[in-house]
Amino acid sequence: MNKPFQKAWSELLSPFLRRPKRLQVAALCYKQAKGSDTKEVLLVTSRESGRWIIPKGWPIDGKNAPEAALQEAWEEAGVRKGTVTGKALGLYNYDKELKGGLPVAVETLVFPVKVREMRDDYPEALERSRKWVSPEDAATMVREPQLQEMLRDL
Repeated sequence: MNKPFQKAWSELLSPFLRRPKRLQVAALCYKQAKGSDTKEVLLVTSRESGRWIIPKGWPIDGKNAPEAALQEAWEEAGVRKGTVTGKALGLYNYDKELKGGLPVAVETLVFPVKVREMRDDYPEALERSRKWVSPEDAATMVREPQLQEMLRDL
């Protein structure tokens, strides 16, 4: 590649074509396993592909990030009451395919949610399955490497 073209690409075209990452918030819902000191985490299926994920979504006007994550836990998994801290456990990146078919880079902040109450009747109950599993099993069920690491560290 000649130097003027390389400079034009690196300084003008490449930054122009690169889209910034969009932000989502996620709830890593957990509880103590019955009769044990170990934790279990709650996974749900995505609506489109049916793969296992944690509840997540776009920020919500009028709510801070932890509150929005708790709202997603209710809508997608039926977590009616839970305790969420203001500090994220971490983040993971993935490409989300939007309705038009274009992928968009997403950075997802993950907030721990200690589940206190679940409901079977929740907004997306007919669209998703949910399952309590060990953090290690959850790490093998989700696709995102950064999320797998967070689950294993739990």
